[in-house]
Order: sequence, then C-alpha cells, then structure tokens
Amino acid sequence: MKISERVEQVPPSGIRRFFELAEEMDDVISLGVGEPDFTAPWSAREAAIDSLERGKTSYTANRGMAELREAIAGRVASQYDLDYDPDEEILVTAGASEAIDAAFRAFCDPGDTVAVAQPSYVSYVPGVIFAGGEPLPVPTREADEFRLTAEVLREVGAEEAEALVYCYPNNPTGATMREEHLEPVAAFAREHDLTVLADEIYADLTYDGDHTSIATLPGMRERTVVFNGFSKAYAMTGLRLGYALAPPEAIRAMNRIHQYGMLSAPTTAQHAALDALEHCDDDVQEMRAQYDRRRRFVLSRFAEMGIDCFEATGAFYVFPESPWEDAEAFAEAVLEECGVAMVPGDVFGAGGEGHLRVSYATGLNELREAMDRIEAFLE
Repeated sequence: MKISERVEQVPPSGIRRFFELAEEMDDVISLGVGEPDFTAPWSAREAAIDSLERGKTSYTANRGMAELREAIAGRVASQYDLDYDPDEEILVTAGASEAIDAAFRAFCDPGDTVAVAQPSYVSYVPGVIFAGGEPLPVPTREADEFRLTAEVLREVGAEEAEALVYCYPNNPTGATMREEHLEPVAAFAREHDLTVLADEIYADLTYDGDHTSIATLPGMRERTVVFNGFSKAYAMTGLRLGYALAPPEAIRAMNRIHQYGMLSAPTTAQHAALDALEHCDDDVQEMRAQYDRRRRFVLSRFAEMGIDCFEATGAFYVFPESPWEDAEAFAEAVLEECGVAMVPGDVFGAGGEGHLRVSYATGLNELREAMDRIEAFLE
C-alpha cells in the first residue's frame, strides 16, 4: 500500500522507543512516563460506575454534556475570571490531545506555518505536519528558565507564522510562565496577528504561585484557544477527556472536525469529569502536595550528585543536564546497567539536546531507589 508522505516524514515517538527497551527488562523503575501514579478520585469513579449502572451509555451532544460544559465554564470563571459561553465557546473532546489535533486541522491550510515552542510535547510537530502545516521550531533556553520569549520569536521569524503553540506548565522541562513573562509574548501575538494555541493541561500542577492563562491578558481571549483536561490533575488519563475554550467561530470549526472524527467524547468519562469538578478539589490538592514533595526530593538528589538541574516549578517533570555529552547514550546506559528509565531531551525538539526528562509521577520509595541507582552508576 502507498503510505502518505506526511506520515512517512514523521518518525516514531522517541519516548516509545525507551518504553519498549524497558519492557524487555526486569526490575525497571520508569522515570520516563508522563502519567500520574495515582488513581482517579473515588468519587469520580463512583460517578462513572453509577452512570453505567443507570444505562448512560449513549452518545452525548457533539460538544459534550451540557452539565459538564456548564461546570467547566464555572470552574474557569472562578479560577481565572474568564467567562466562556458553555453553548458556544467550550468543546469537550477525547483527551486534550484530540482538541489540539482538531485545532491544527481547523486553523492550518496547506503550507501554513505554525511556530512550536520547544522543548515540547512530542505530538505538536507531527500534528502540524498531519494537518499540512509547516512547523517552525522556537527553542527555549535554560538561561531563560525555559520560558518562551518574544526575543526568540523574533529571532526565528515567527512573525510570519499563522499560529503559535506552547505548553505551560511545560512538558518536558517543568517550566512555568507568570503574567510578566507572558505579556511580551502576548504583545508579539497581537502585533503579528497570531492565533495562540495554549496547552494548559498541567495548570493545576503549579508549585510556585498560581497559574496564569494567556487568555486573561488584554486582547488575547479573542485570539487564543486554551486546552485543558482531566488526565493530569485528576489522574484520569485512561478515561480520555479534555476540552477546549475558544471564541465561537473557533469552536464551530473544531467541532466540525470533532463531530465527523469522534462524534462525542466518551460518555462514562464525562460523568466522572462532572463529579470531579464538583467534588474532588481536595483530592487534587493532596496529589499536588505529593508531587511537590517528590519534586523537591528529586531536585535535591540531583544537586547532591553534582548534576545541574533547572528548578522546575510545574507539571511533574525535571529536566537535568546529562552528565555525558551524549544524553541518549547516557539514558541507554543507565537503563541497561541499573534499570532506571529516563528520556533523552532531544526527542522533545530544539533546546532539549543534552538534557534528560525525568518524571517524578511515581512513589517516593521508587524515586529513592532510582536516585540511589543513578548515583551508584555515576560513582
């Protein structure tokens, strides 16, 4: 069969290669997975079970259950003082990833340029390519604490792009951006008429102050699509539920793709998500506190080993510099000789070379053992 050129030019995920290596070994501690080790809050699981017992297994509205969209609107209004019409400006999707993919396809014509802040979630560049667009890497630098800057946007020629996509709190670096950091980026987007695609899936996992959404800044709500979901903060990765917030015309375009490709997000997951928003704030706070404790532990251990590590303030990753010049070779050696899986930073794009993504979404006992093994390997 003839395979599409778009598909052929996208390599397999570099993360997946390390997972496959780890699966072939015994006694491996994985610090590579971007998934909470917690289970979804019991109240949300009960809501999902109850919905099944009551036979709630039909399609929902394309845009998602009305009650869920209203709850999302209420949460966003209380957290960020942003008002989104639940009927016109919210789309519930099969994970935030589906929303991001729909946005690329809704806003990209063949040949359009999309600026991609990197290091970044590995799906952005393939998503742009699958949509027929041309990704423009925008590297972030450790000297800037891996924050996106207007200076680098100008350096790479992002004023010629139609859109900009970024993720903060960031996967893989754990970097965050406060209002004063976002303002120059927002000014650049307004000046050059860029659509901004803001992936905020880790917004509730911020450890140094509160998360700021770029949509709250002057002139940005009308040009921004915000993505969020229930996978990370609520530990509901397998239920596949996310959402997009955007002006009506953007949601209509994305929903047109969503209704043909997905029809509606999983019904059972929507019932769980509704309960999560209404009853599970304490669970999220407890998980965030646990992540913060692990974050500080991992940072301190790398410091004791003499490994330079940027002080991550969000998500559940740290991004240390590799002790070897070749980060991929170091990650392979640590995996093969001590059974600890990490991911080389270059799989996340420009700016990631020479680093490692280390996830602390695993228990403290396992983290202690993993750090001990890495230290013994270095010695």
